Amino acid sequence: MNKLDAKHQNTSFAKAAASHANASNSLSTSLEHARRLIVLVPDDSDHSEMTRRIWELANATGTRVQFLGVCKDAAQEPSLRRGLVTMAALVQDGRVSTEAKVEIGTNWVDAVKRNLQAGDMIVCFAEQRAGLLHRPLSQILEANLDAPVYIISGLYPQRTSRSNWLYQIVAWIGSIGIIAGSFLLQIRLTSLPQDWAQTTLLILSVLVEVWLIGGWNSLFS
Repeated sequence: MNKLDAKHQNTSFAKAAASHANASNSLSTSLEHARRLIVLVPDDSDHSEMTRRIWELANATGTRVQFLGVCKDAAQEPSLRRGLVTMAALVQDGRVSTEAKVEIGTNWVDAVKRNLQAGDMIVCFAEQRAGLLHRPLSQILEANLDAPVYIISGLYPQRTSRSNWLYQIVAWIGSIGIIAGSFLLQIRLTSLPQDWAQTTLLILSVLVEVWLIGGWNSLFS
């Protein structure tokens, strides 16, 4: 029985290793044939180390590079653009062409969609988080975009401070407050005469609730 178990475990391990190897080979092949690398640059990373890693990646494949940043405040856009332009200039050489672009907003998925072209590969960093739940940005991109995602790790510390937990708690409290307030309002509306006016008000209350939740969540993206 032990021999059979050992044989089964070895077979399972071999299959898992082969699956991982196939996935790695597939990603490497996609990287080599990518039309462009769209590099999502966080605003709190070590730009010098990031530039080195992207230079190595771009020169290994000879792929065009677009550095993409997302800026919540238009007043901060010039400084972010200068940083991206500097990175683009350092990576560019006779083999690799680069560009830099800044999108105003808070949603990485929307920003990437506006720039993504057929054959592009998205490059993001393992420590990047987004959304109300601070999920890994790579997971969000893979779930919402039909494009390969290349993940680089180890460029900047993951946010796990107490302030980050407070940040998430405030986000949750706000969302729950909006849902609770909307629920109470809708209860009041159901006490009105059941006619077209009541139906219209209920529909409007739901639309406003969705809009408020979406707007609140965007503040924490």
